[in-house]
Amino acid sequence: MSLEDPFTDLQIERQTSGFYQGYNLPIALVSKIAVSLLVLWALVWPLSANDTLRSWKSGLLAEFNVFYDFSVALFAFFLFLVAVIPATGRMRLGAEHERPEFSNFSWFSMMFGAGLGVGLMVYATAEPLGLWETNPVIVAGEVEPKSADAVESAYRYTFLHTGFHAWAIYVVTGLSLAYYAYTRGLPLTIRAALTPLLGEYSNGVAGHIIDILGVIATILGVAVTIGYGVSQLVDGAFLITGAQWLMEATDGINVPSTAGLILALALVMTMSTLSAVSGVGRGVRYLSNLNLVLSLILLAVFIVFGSFAFALTTYGQALLDYIINFVPLSFEVYRPMSESDYASVLPPEAAPFVGDLFAPAADAWGTKESFLAGLQGEAAGMSDAAKDAAYAAGTPGRLFEWQAGWTTFYWAWWIAFSPFVGLFLARISRGRTVREFIFGAVIAPSLVCFAWMTILGGSAIDLELNGDADGAILAASTTATLFVTLSQMISGNLLVIVSFMCVVLTMTFLVTSADSGILVMNTIMSGGSEETGVKHRVLWGALLTLVIGTLLVAGGGGLEALTNSMIIGALPFSLVLLLMCVSLAKAMINDLRRSNYENSETDTE
Repeated sequence: MSLEDPFTDLQIERQTSGFYQGYNLPIALVSKIAVSLLVLWALVWPLSANDTLRSWKSGLLAEFNVFYDFSVALFAFFLFLVAVIPATGRMRLGAEHERPEFSNFSWFSMMFGAGLGVGLMVYATAEPLGLWETNPVIVAGEVEPKSADAVESAYRYTFLHTGFHAWAIYVVTGLSLAYYAYTRGLPLTIRAALTPLLGEYSNGVAGHIIDILGVIATILGVAVTIGYGVSQLVDGAFLITGAQWLMEATDGINVPSTAGLILALALVMTMSTLSAVSGVGRGVRYLSNLNLVLSLILLAVFIVFGSFAFALTTYGQALLDYIINFVPLSFEVYRPMSESDYASVLPPEAAPFVGDLFAPAADAWGTKESFLAGLQGEAAGMSDAAKDAAYAAGTPGRLFEWQAGWTTFYWAWWIAFSPFVGLFLARISRGRTVREFIFGAVIAPSLVCFAWMTILGGSAIDLELNGDADGAILAASTTATLFVTLSQMISGNLLVIVSFMCVVLTMTFLVTSADSGILVMNTIMSGGSEETGVKHRVLWGALLTLVIGTLLVAGGGGLEALTNSMIIGALPFSLVLLLMCVSLAKAMINDLRRSNYENSETDTE
């Protein structure tokens, strides 16, 4: 007996007239109200908003750190199985005769620009350098920070954060949406990916909630990306112009001023909105191709003037180390440590001082030297053995704090970004096979990310390792690291030219990310329509600008409020991603069973 036909009667009600013509009113209104409330809260009570978001984020990480990390591991292994199984891997996203709409170059450049463009500009130097200072191997005391021995573990976790796990998050969303859109004719919207589980409930409140979560996650993910990008934009503008008003001193480090950030944000979002109005086929594609060309030029600068031999050696060794440790890294999860847990493993000599010892011993951002230097009163008179044991007892707490601040932060960022990038990947991937889509969108971009991280980041590490930079790169803020590294490599007019190119590249990456985000949000709210109203693109461009601007103000010009909002907002959508995996597995299995049944019927005839 053949299986029942799959549910494809997805009817998303759209307004037939008025301002919201072509849009689903509940999704558009609830999304807009939620965003507006966040803007008002951050604008009217900025200190309260920042403190509350910080508190919520801390509580969420304490409870859901394990959930985040295991979920991401599941996404990676699920996609691997789907790709390597012959029957599912050869399925085509569309009709059997269809071929890809875009060339491999344009497909990859759009995927590259939307998926990790700004992130690479900010983190290609800052990520490896930061992990060279602190990572679980260093926190556990196995190697010294900022040493030659720490390079291997630094890149192990750099590749973890930007490699197969990370891109798997995007591809789970993208593959699910593309599968239902191009094999079953469903609209390109988030709820379509759960139709095998929800059935006719996809047309009601449950479907609306899923799409709203997708819109909000997209807003927060894009907001953090743009927040970091405009910060780097201001750093580059300061290096080129020397305008003092662009920067302000915080804890002895020059960081972008609030005025500089808001001005850069207004410029980027104006250009993004104009690009979004032109659509994917023109604005986004042309900017993406420009991004890739400029990226290759920047890469060439580091190859010629940076530490290419060091980077090349590091790439091969780090890639091998990453592959060997792939499974252990996937399930390496730490839990929060309470004061009572800490007290239970203290030596008797240190037990009376548990209240003074716990916080500094469990601080992932401190060092053993700072812990020992901070001991006061009778605690300072403990024996060296007791002091060492007191610090070692805090290792589980430090590992949890490190993972929450680094790995889980990245997973939340990728998850929040996944509705945007996933839908965008689906939009540009019609006609490709499932295996081609998975390998093309997981492995290929990961290998390119690894090259960026080793060539740019390796140059920064090598400059510090051999003493040429004399701590200048390590002392720079996250978004200034690229420009400080360049200033240590080149000088004069060449430095100005390359820095200007980096500013342009950051700008185009930002515009690509923002305009793609605007297009995706409108696609979801219009029930999957690829052609959405110009006025709504402009409106959501303005709302996105307000979200980023007010959260920057709430954070005192910093990015904390933005990142806290994103980590919180990513949690509900991570549940949607898990359901997507279950839904896609069910759909593929049943479609194969239907196909086998139909083929057997044909053979008997």
